[in-house]
Amino acid sequence: MTRPGLFPPLWASIQRHLPARRTRLKTLHGVMIPLVIWFMIATPDVVTSIFGPQGAAINSKIALVFVTLVTLWSIGYFRRGLAGRPGPKLPPKLRRFHTLLHKTLLYMLFMIPVGGLLLGITASRQLWAGGIVPLGIPLSMPQANAIIGTLHIYQFYTLGGIALVHAGFHIWRHTALRDNTLRIMAPKILHRFL
Repeated sequence: MTRPGLFPPLWASIQRHLPARRTRLKTLHGVMIPLVIWFMIATPDVVTSIFGPQGAAINSKIALVFVTLVTLWSIGYFRRGLAGRPGPKLPPKLRRFHTLLHKTLLYMLFMIPVGGLLLGITASRQLWAGGIVPLGIPLSMPQANAIIGTLHIYQFYTLGGIALVHAGFHIWRHTALRDNTLRIMAPKILHRFL
């Protein structure tokens, strides 16, 4: 199947060499878990105590990886929607909750790069993601930058809370409903433990 647009043959060629969508999502899911945990604990003091003076630069590179993965995930979601359905064992109210939970999580993930971009735009100097990608043109808006910085911190903690609800919901489904939901996103090597 080719994607309509400017370069359909190029897109078809790229797609032939990519793993299946579910495989890509499993990989993204697995990589995002430690990254989200990292950004829950990676305050400037923690980063400096672990990496020393170059801690901020290392954290910025980790953030660039995180934002790149989030952007790819967001593009996939906005283009094709959710990859899975709620499952037949869930009652109707929990099916609606399943959809709402996943959409909320994906929109919260998408808002993290948006917040970083707004930080770059309102900064008083040029900010760089990972020392590679410029974060907008700085407009030197200190009050807006302070507000966005605070909101950006709360974005991550809200994302962490939603991720915990997401994990708890799927663990409950797997154990209470016995619908093997954890096997859907876990690598096959872990299936014998689930």
